[in-house]
Amino acid sequence: MEKGAPIKVYMTRKLIGVEPDDSVKRACEVMVEFDIGSLVVVESNTVVGFFTKSDVIRRVVIPGLPNNTPVKQIMSRELITVNSNTPLHDVLDLMAKKGIKHMLVEENGRIVGIFTLSDLLTASRRRLETAIAAE
Repeated sequence: MEKGAPIKVYMTRKLIGVEPDDSVKRACEVMVEFDIGSLVVVESNTVVGFFTKSDVIRRVVIPGLPNNTPVKQIMSRELITVNSNTPLHDVLDLMAKKGIKHMLVEENGRIVGIFTLSDLLTASRRRLETAIAAE
């Protein structure tokens, strides 16, 4: 793993999302369908929020809100992002400081991908498999 490599090397470009008026139940169905832990919230082709499994627990289940609550009432509106050229080690440091498991990646002011700790594990596994195959 090259810690100085830009985060765009490790990020996932396929963003999966819901709309602000979609229900929390619908958002959870999408997360289960794609086996992911977070979604972008998109309105008019622009990312306006972020929604995670942790949000469901902290902002829906614990307070006892119904599952038909709109995502816009639960989502995080303050997006934490990094530029796609930010080195991996800087992204990991920021994630640790903020206590987050997902990082939105932007280029020219637009969200173009997401980086998660799962992406790091996948890259590590590939590198290990390559090293084993080369032996």
